[in-house]
Amino acid sequence: MRMILAAVLTMTASVAMADEIDDAHRQAISGRDSYWNCLAQEYPRAGNKSMSDQDFTLHIASVCSSERQNFRASLVDYLTMQFPNVDAGEHMTTANNAIALAQKDIVTAFVRRRGSAK
Repeated sequence: MRMILAAVLTMTASVAMADEIDDAHRQAISGRDSYWNCLAQEYPRAGNKSMSDQDFTLHIASVCSSERQNFRASLVDYLTMQFPNVDAGEHMTTANNAIALAQKDIVTAFVRRRGSAK
């Protein structure tokens, strides 16, 4: 009887942990989407058309700070749960790289649009 109870408790704990990881994953995806949507709203603003590529890059790096931080935190939380044996610094690096790639994609689109308009 004790073995059955122990097995049931272990399975329940495994299911609960899987649910927590799924919730953390959903939060990370939601954080990513919020950040991307915020960046996408900055892209077409009229004042940006007169910016140089470098100024637009600096602008994008400075906007959406709360969405950026939420994305970073939720992604680090998810990675920590999914890969608990990996150093926390590596999770932070992964999150920062994801943010940098999002910014790079928006800047690349801006540069291409400016290039095709000339």
